[in-house]
Amino acid sequence: MASNLSYLTIALINLPTLVLYYISIKKERPIMHAFTTIQDTRIRLSPPLTITPKWVAQAEPLKQLTACWLKLSEDDQPLTPRLIGPPGLGKTTLAMAAGLTFSENIYLMQCSADTRPEDLIITPVFGEDSTISYHASPLLTAAITGGVAILDEGNRMSEKSWASLAGLLDHRRSAESIIAGITIIAHPDFRCVVTMNDDSSTFEIPDYIMSRLQPAIEIPFPKKEEELQILKYNIPSAKDDILELCVNFLQQAHDLDLPYSIRDGINSIRYSLKLKHGTDKSITELFHQAISQILGPEALDLEQYAKKRNLLYPNMPSMDMSEFFFDADDELNPDND
Repeated sequence: MASNLSYLTIALINLPTLVLYYISIKKERPIMHAFTTIQDTRIRLSPPLTITPKWVAQAEPLKQLTACWLKLSEDDQPLTPRLIGPPGLGKTTLAMAAGLTFSENIYLMQCSADTRPEDLIITPVFGEDSTISYHASPLLTAAITGGVAILDEGNRMSEKSWASLAGLLDHRRSAESIIAGITIIAHPDFRCVVTMNDDSSTFEIPDYIMSRLQPAIEIPFPKKEEELQILKYNIPSAKDDILELCVNFLQQAHDLDLPYSIRDGINSIRYSLKLKHGTDKSITELFHQAISQILGPEALDLEQYAKKRNLLYPNMPSMDMSEFFFDADDELNPDND
């Protein structure tokens, strides 16, 4: 390879099943932005992601997501599913890994309560010479180029923002930019997925949008063997003793409906291993210290913490995903027995 390429191997743990990313960085050459022209308007496109994650264990959600994006005929259109589950289970990682089987270009858009409709489509940028340039969002860039778009934590957006995407997410597959005065028709290979956390800091998505985000794909907590496989894959230097400590902790938390995820486990192991340098403390003691500092002292006694949560929030739903789709007494609810 050319000498101006520097290869960095970066261990990223923001998402639970991200392992090692190999990122190629060009030192002396600036990033070249791509442009396109739509209805005589020049649009600057967003760059795609430059990482290649791998999904570990839990094959069923990956199978379901790739099935949603299949095209069974020339006239068929990919579905736009939603990935649902507690934070820290790797929903974004799953979306990226599945997207790479369909396109080299993956575009990620982080949603928040402050996301505006124009942020999702085209944003005007004013130059020093009073000129205006139009910048396409990662979502719209995927629609224009036929890439894969991930709307991350979509249920943090307001209804006003969602309304701007209604045409892009249904059979019309088009979006209008009032700011740029153009209509964009999505590329036939455009695919999209929305991730959603089931926590309290979210908006309720209107029904007319939910009807476009189908089907729902559940990302459950991993089983013990799967969780151990994920931990080993993310932290190959960790020995069996701390892996076993962490898996047992996480499995007990899952059984008690406590919201601790594999991401929490990875961070706790990594911090424990860092603390181990320069001390003769046992790995068990260091792991407990890491749990206390990362998750709080209450996490050291999961049973007591679960009882306290139940007293404070007696009507709090369990972490079982059936709660999101069925009433407790619904005969179709698989857990109503």
